[in-house]
Amino acid sequence: MVAFGGGHGLYATLSAIRRFTSQVTAVVTVADDGGSSGRLRAELDQIPPGDLRMALAALAGEAPDDRLWTRLAQHRFGGSGALAGHSVGNLVLAGLTEVLGDPVAALGAFGQVLGVTGTVLPMTTTPLTITAEVTGLEADPAARRTIRGQVAVATTPGQVECVALDPPAPPATPAVLDAIAGADLIVLGPGSWFTSVIPHLLVPDLVAALRASPARTALVLNLVPEPGETAGFSAARHLQVLAEHAPGFRVDTVVIDTDAVPPSGERTDLAAAAALLGARPEYARVAEPGAPRHDPAALAATLAELSGTDASADRLPSGTQVG
Repeated sequence: MVAFGGGHGLYATLSAIRRFTSQVTAVVTVADDGGSSGRLRAELDQIPPGDLRMALAALAGEAPDDRLWTRLAQHRFGGSGALAGHSVGNLVLAGLTEVLGDPVAALGAFGQVLGVTGTVLPMTTTPLTITAEVTGLEADPAARRTIRGQVAVATTPGQVECVALDPPAPPATPAVLDAIAGADLIVLGPGSWFTSVIPHLLVPDLVAALRASPARTALVLNLVPEPGETAGFSAARHLQVLAEHAPGFRVDTVVIDTDAVPPSGERTDLAAAAALLGARPEYARVAEPGAPRHDPAALAATLAELSGTDASADRLPSGTQVG
C-alpha cells in the first residue's frame, strides 16, 4: 500500500494500515515552513523534517526499545533557548541528512533505530513553498491576493481559491514512483486539504504515475472542515476543489464517515462531486465516537476491505498514539 499525506492526517492513515499489512510506503509533503521544521529548513536548506518524523512514529515498532526511541523522537524541548520548540526527531533527521548527504537515506537510517515497519519517503527532495490565491482579504470580496507559505495558507482568514507549488513541477522521489508502480491500494488523505493532500497532485511525475497505476485508489475525506484552510467547506466542496487542481485524476472510492455526512440532500451533492473524480462514495463509521479523529481500527477495516485484505488478522499492533 502507498499512503499520501502529511502531519496528523497521514499519521491516522498509517496507524490504520499498519494493523493489517507491513507492506506500506508513506509519501509525505515537504512544504512545511512553521515551527521547528521551518527553522531547520531555513537554517540548513533541507526539506522540513516534521511530517516525515510523524510518519516514522506512526510506523515505529512496539518493542520496549522502539517505544523509548519513538518517545524520544517525538519529545519537544521546552524553555526559551535555542532548542526551544525543536523536537529531537527533527534534529536527528537534519543531522543524518548532513552526515549521509541524502534525506531518503537519513529516513531509512532513523527508521531502523525506531524499528519502523514499512518505508517513509518525501514526495520530492526539493524544499517546496505553497502559494495560494485567496479572496476575502480586500475591500472587494472578489479580489484575489497571493499569499506564500504553508502556515500562511493554513491560517488565512480569507477563502483559499487555489494553490500552487514553488518551484513548480518538482521532480518526484524515484523510490516513490517505484512504490506506486508496485501498489495494490493507494490512499490519499485525510489531512490539511490545501497543504497536505492537494500538493501531491501538483507534482507531474506523481500524477503520471498514479494515472498509470493499476492499483485501486481511495480518498479518505476529512471528518470536519479545518479553520482557515477549508472553513465553511461542505464535503462535496472538498472533492470539487481537488478535481479542479488535478484535471483527469481518478479515484475509485471516497471514504466518508457515516455520521459526518448523515443521509440528506448533501449526500446527493457528494455523489455528484465524487463523480468528478470517477469515484463512488463509501460510507462507514471511521471516526472515534465523540471526537473529530479517525479511529485506527475502524479505518483499518474499511481500507482492508477495499484492498481485499482480512483486517481481523491484525498482523501488526496499532501505532503508539502521539499527542
